[in-house]
Amino acid sequence: METPNLSFSPFLIPAAALLYGFIHSLIAANGFKHHIYRILGDGAKRYYRLFYSIFATITLLPVLFLTAFIPDETLYSIPAPLVYLTTALQIISVGLIIFSVMQTGALQFIGLSQAFGLERKESLNTGGLYRYVRHPLYTFSLVVLWLTPTMTRNYALLYAALTVYILIGAVVEERKLVQTFGPAYQEYRRKTRFLIPFIF
Repeated sequence: METPNLSFSPFLIPAAALLYGFIHSLIAANGFKHHIYRILGDGAKRYYRLFYSIFATITLLPVLFLTAFIPDETLYSIPAPLVYLTTALQIISVGLIIFSVMQTGALQFIGLSQAFGLERKESLNTGGLYRYVRHPLYTFSLVVLWLTPTMTRNYALLYAALTVYILIGAVVEERKLVQTFGPAYQEYRRKTRFLIPFIF
């Protein structure tokens, strides 16, 4: 089976990643959700988060396809023994990503709790990893991405676009959190770092 013949363009991967981010953010927006609820009824609220998770996963696949099949070249490889340290940091970061998801409720994060009618009341989480950084999921995801042992041109373009998306997404998410929790979140935001802990 022949692999697709895709030519390199420095704009193709970032454009695909940012388009994914735009669609992903649009579907997550409260205005879009309420529009869907008006069309499909309040019953749609129960399955919306699960649909969102599945849709976000499926629509990411074309971006990963482009990254894999567009002609690429290596920019650098982290040499030993430094690579052992960076790989260990990646593994630790994956564990902390899982922990941060568990803190917010893994099944609720995916949407399964809502689908089965087990959704718990939304509350402001300021414990655990959230004591040190407001967006631990984003923080450790960026660590995993940028400590890739062998960095290629395609990876760098993808990671740069995803970093922009994560930063914009975090700002938009905080606006929604202020609307939801009001002064409590504003006080939490004043005391807690954005993405990098222990930086005062």
